[in-house]
Amino acid sequence: MTRQNAIAAPLGDFRPAHFGLSLSEGIATITLDRPEKKNPLTFESYAELRDTFRALRYEESVAAVVITGAGGNFSSGGDVFEIIEPLTRMGAADLHAFTAMTGDLVKEMRACPQPVVAAVEGICAGAGAIIAMASDLRVAAAGAKVAFLFNRVGLAGCDMGACAILPRLIGQGRASELLYTGRFMTAEEGERWGFFNRLAPAGGALAEAQALARSLVAGPTYANGLTKRMLHMEWAMGVDAAIDAEAVAQALCMKTQDFRRAFEAFAEKRKPIFAGD
Repeated sequence: MTRQNAIAAPLGDFRPAHFGLSLSEGIATITLDRPEKKNPLTFESYAELRDTFRALRYEESVAAVVITGAGGNFSSGGDVFEIIEPLTRMGAADLHAFTAMTGDLVKEMRACPQPVVAAVEGICAGAGAIIAMASDLRVAAAGAKVAFLFNRVGLAGCDMGACAILPRLIGQGRASELLYTGRFMTAEEGERWGFFNRLAPAGGALAEAQALARSLVAGPTYANGLTKRMLHMEWAMGVDAAIDAEAVAQALCMKTQDFRRAFEAFAEKRKPIFAGD
């Protein structure tokens, strides 16, 4: 396994080779774009996605990210012939390099300050389900199906943070069921369990996710970034430490111009217009 070079900012000048990327009105939209095979991932697309999310840490023009798939499906996960078959021939060092790289994608999704919204249509399986899981918010279209398929190929469900993150979204028992059985979870079931934040009509997940992203862009983006960071950090904190950390974070937000703008707007009985500073 070889490491791909990191992407240098600005992201607007970057043209990915393995998926679509567009920037508009503060939203970066990532489109997994191999529709003829239900948008599977390859070694190269994993690395390029990892590096893109890493670059987003330094991209001040982007306030929210939407990730979706082309052709009516989100992603079928790792490509059977371009990833799974080669993995059966690798040695231990290369296998660990691969699993570490895939885990790094999730780490970078969690580390970038922008909220990430997944727009899920059709099949969302394996690593595709992990990408949706690692997003901050998830919108599903009617008919969407999610499965953590690892045990169906003889692997453990503990892949790319699934055993840490999924129980926090839907509960230990439900996560255990999905990770042990590899069965598909319907969009309606996922919304009822708390995996999906919203449901949309078939074909409407991207539009709904974009609308949600626009509402985030219109909000206090510096404060949103701190919220994301605290949500992630507090998984490993006791309650007292979390309260202390939140006191520092909130005090920082109270020094922002957005906080003053909100007060002035309230006093003048109008809606605040935030600027992220």
